[in-house]
Amino acid sequence: MVRTRVHSLFVSSDGFAAGDYVTLEKPIGEAGALFSKFDGRVIHGMDDPVTVDRAMFSMWGQGIGAEIMGRRKFGPQSGEWPDDGWEGWWGDEPPFLTPVFILTHYPRKSLEFANGTSFHFVDESPEKALRLAQDAAGGLDVRIGGGPSTVSEFLQSDLIDFMHVVIVPVVLGAGVRIWDHLAGLEDRFSVESISTSSGLTHQLWNRKDRV
Repeated sequence: MVRTRVHSLFVSSDGFAAGDYVTLEKPIGEAGALFSKFDGRVIHGMDDPVTVDRAMFSMWGQGIGAEIMGRRKFGPQSGEWPDDGWEGWWGDEPPFLTPVFILTHYPRKSLEFANGTSFHFVDESPEKALRLAQDAAGGLDVRIGGGPSTVSEFLQSDLIDFMHVVIVPVVLGAGVRIWDHLAGLEDRFSVESISTSSGLTHQLWNRKDRV
């Protein structure tokens, strides 16, 4: 069964999942506190002692054949793409290792990297973008990589089968909310939670009709 998945979606105690303003220096705006307990190295396996947090984060790449992300996750630019050589936040070795479809109203030439990552810029609806990603995923799952507005859009379109949500014990007070316009969402999912000694609470949302 091919699924559409969300992983490591960090959400503050007051429901924010990113800051309002993305800049070159602040890829998630004023929401850096959300990631203070996250070591991104575990997404491709664990060399350190196994903890619940590390085990949960390591699910990020398992069985994934393609990703979809919003434009603000790729970079801070808006409008027409400037001729500035920008290829994302991740340098010459983006961690995705799969085709990535970036939702934008300003398509541009695809970018290819030696490690198997490729970025494709598409002006499509969630449904059409998901079909493109599924075709590219080779029978594996598709990850909706964020940001929160993109995840919310796919949830509103009822296209998400699984979510790993991480509730972080910080209060941001402002930013991009994740749960707006999603009243009753929990009725479509079974939800399990586990809290760890780090203070994080991991929620696993499985769509009921796909379990």
